[in-house]
Amino acid sequence: MPNAFSMLKKLLKKMPSANFGGEKLVDCRGDAIKQEDSPLLARRLELIRQRLGESKDIVIREFSSNNNQVKLAILYVDGLVDRRLINDHIIRPIQSDFVVKNFSHRLTEQNALQLLKKHITSISEVAEAPNLTQAIKMMFSGETALLINGEEKILIYSTRSWDRRSVTEPETEPAVRGSREGFTETLRTNTALLRRRIRHENLRLESVRAGRRTGTDIVLAYINDIANPLTLAEVRRRIAAIDTDSILESGYIEEFIEDVPFSIFPQIEHTERADKAAAAILDGRILIMVDNTPHVLIVPTSFFQFIQASEDYYERPHIATALRVLRLFVLNIALMLPAVYVAIITFHQEMLPTPLLLSIAAAREGVPFPAVAEALLMEAMFEVLREAGVRLPKTVGQAVSIVGGLVIGDASIRAGLVSPSMVIVVAVTAISTFALPAFNASIALRLLRFPLIILAGMMGLYGLIFGLLVILIHLAGLQSFGVPYLSPLAHGSANDMLKTFARPFWWMTSRRADALGLQNKKRQAGNTGPRKTPFAERELTHEKTEEDDAGKR
Repeated sequence: MPNAFSMLKKLLKKMPSANFGGEKLVDCRGDAIKQEDSPLLARRLELIRQRLGESKDIVIREFSSNNNQVKLAILYVDGLVDRRLINDHIIRPIQSDFVVKNFSHRLTEQNALQLLKKHITSISEVAEAPNLTQAIKMMFSGETALLINGEEKILIYSTRSWDRRSVTEPETEPAVRGSREGFTETLRTNTALLRRRIRHENLRLESVRAGRRTGTDIVLAYINDIANPLTLAEVRRRIAAIDTDSILESGYIEEFIEDVPFSIFPQIEHTERADKAAAAILDGRILIMVDNTPHVLIVPTSFFQFIQASEDYYERPHIATALRVLRLFVLNIALMLPAVYVAIITFHQEMLPTPLLLSIAAAREGVPFPAVAEALLMEAMFEVLREAGVRLPKTVGQAVSIVGGLVIGDASIRAGLVSPSMVIVVAVTAISTFALPAFNASIALRLLRFPLIILAGMMGLYGLIFGLLVILIHLAGLQSFGVPYLSPLAHGSANDMLKTFARPFWWMTSRRADALGLQNKKRQAGNTGPRKTPFAERELTHEKTEEDDAGKR
């Protein structure tokens, strides 16, 4: 046996190294690095063609300077760059008579890097890449690489330009009053929308990357002297720990960094509205902006953030407070109404007034299913109609949802499969779900309705209360980056609790939330409220103004 193993070992050593698609394996790593670090232009271009293959969008152009002293090659991805910018500000200056007149006597391969960077080319943003691997990564982000024969470093010019969607109103978060600008799929456009709203030197935009193959750009946005440094460090740590091939949307990041991934409740808020994102930063939260998606993540968050809308802070406080109370009521209806109906009809008929009970009993006469099966059937049918309306084209999606609900509900009643009262309960529940501002929170409530209906059908109100206690215990145990999920209802001050359920006047909100542990909790001075001038003082001021005008005349 030892002889057999030694022969096998010798045989494996004599075998040639495998090569997949021109990429070197670990045992050939040293040779690959030598080839890559070679300053000779011909070897570098050969290695580029081996690594990138015959991709038609990869443009490689070789040319020489006007004095024929320097051989160069330009490398970019067609469709991600502005070709006019490359021709007018990189290639044309190098090959123009300007080089012959001013630099022909000293432009060589040894000093070409500095002369091209500082004097000849005229693009404002220029950087240097230490090796070919880094240059290729930057090229796939829309940059242009300029390779110089005999020079190890590579010049990188910022020439990004691609088709992008214009700034429009977000469709998933419409508002009666407020900004109509929503984020787009272009990261730089999104950061510009943020800068327009927060014009302060302490606004920080940190850039990181995630995804080994996608190389997705991620920006952490926060205000340096407000955000909690411990929360910021935790956000950085969790994003740096992501090790995956692809990050195509902010939902990928959300699943990688949330505290309890198996919870049905969203622990990270997301938004498409630029004004809502700016308000979150000013409250001391941190934004996670991902390229190629308009959805921006907000951390940390709490459960009550999902029942607040952006126009709450633009309308009168009385209106906003009434709407928040209404949303809390609607939240309970969306979660519990079918289960309460099933529990009362099945086990607790004595809770209903006699006329109402007789009316419901007459309507249910002839229905072949128990109330719990009837509720589950109708809820599942409405979920199917809702999903169909979302997936169909906009021109017909709403019509299919409305007409489908009316036709199926009416046909089910006429066929005696369901009672009219059950159709009313399910319809009111569906409408209440649509009244919640956050789509991801409403989905959680929609899913939780089904186990609550089953518990109510098995044990009545006792089963419903048991299910609600399990949900509350779960919510009380959740955290979002160290902040309790039910704050400020739990682990919060009375002032924060009051501001959660009632929107105070802006001149009364002098402090930020205590639960976030911010560096600077003071938002404004305490005496910034409105002051009215007494009538007598206004008369004196008016007379003095008239006297001054007469003196000037």
